[in-house]
Amino acid sequence: MNFCVLGAGAWGTAMAIHLSRIGHPVTLVARRMEHALQLASQRENQDYLPGIAFGADLQIAGELKSVMMEAEAILVACPSKTLDTQCEHIWTSLGSAQRLKLLISLCKGLEPKQLLRPTQILRKRLPGYSYGVLSGPTFARELASGKPTAAVLACDAKESLLSKSQQAFSNASLRIYTSRDVIGVELGGCLKNIYAIAAGLCNGLQLGDNAKAALLPRALKEMIQLGTALGGCTKTFYGLSGLGDLVATCNGQGSRNRTLGQKWAESPKPTHLIASGKEVVEGYGATACFFQLCQKRGLKAPILEEIYRVLYQNKAPSAALGTLMGRTLKAE
Repeated sequence: MNFCVLGAGAWGTAMAIHLSRIGHPVTLVARRMEHALQLASQRENQDYLPGIAFGADLQIAGELKSVMMEAEAILVACPSKTLDTQCEHIWTSLGSAQRLKLLISLCKGLEPKQLLRPTQILRKRLPGYSYGVLSGPTFARELASGKPTAAVLACDAKESLLSKSQQAFSNASLRIYTSRDVIGVELGGCLKNIYAIAAGLCNGLQLGDNAKAALLPRALKEMIQLGTALGGCTKTFYGLSGLGDLVATCNGQGSRNRTLGQKWAESPKPTHLIASGKEVVEGYGATACFFQLCQKRGLKAPILEEIYRVLYQNKAPSAALGTLMGRTLKAE
């Protein structure tokens, strides 16, 4: 398959490297022309994945129109808050898209103004195609380095296109599973970032292994309750985009969300981590988005609510812990 990867951050770059390594025609499209020129000359992404060289066949571009002429699938790898703008760029280039069949989101957050999932934005702004999401425990550097990884591709495409896409993404280092639960896979990829912040708060407060081990199953329970209330299937959250991604993001050294939580507990209001970081901490914005959704729909999410109060209402992490530990006792 011919792929266009729109967005040259860590995740988009890693996926472009992976697909090119397999042997697919791949073009990585940077948002800024100067970044595209830097990538093309240095043959690595020194800003986001330093030390991992591009294969000779990986193409780099700074504009989209010419790339769209050959692309069969576009992978949208941008922060969720900029997805609406990226759709505008794609829309202006659709006239040259003769072979395009599939739009796949690599985003892991909600669009903050409309509180919509990425595929909802894609379908709304770019109608007439098939839509999917690729998610799971996938740290960008490990994928780009060829370390064993598994992920799930949820898609509404016909079975033939879904099977073709599964085969196209898969090789000895990346195993792709398929799903029809686009809603559940997207929600899992969004929600786990919120609970990774909670895991980081546990680390920063030095609460110990017992607390961390207690958090994960309660977080999974809350993910399932929220996810199914919002239209996802229960079994999805026990899979790669739910439990798998939750474990990785809550514990991995490369987790930006866990790191944010840890730093937040260790120092007063480290908002500079959000404002100055090159890579977006999706869980910060997702916390506000899902808090609003819960308020609108009357959904209870005690852990999420306490994280929101820590991040947005200046509640001390230790006080949030006290609130959770002091809740009314009940059966598991």
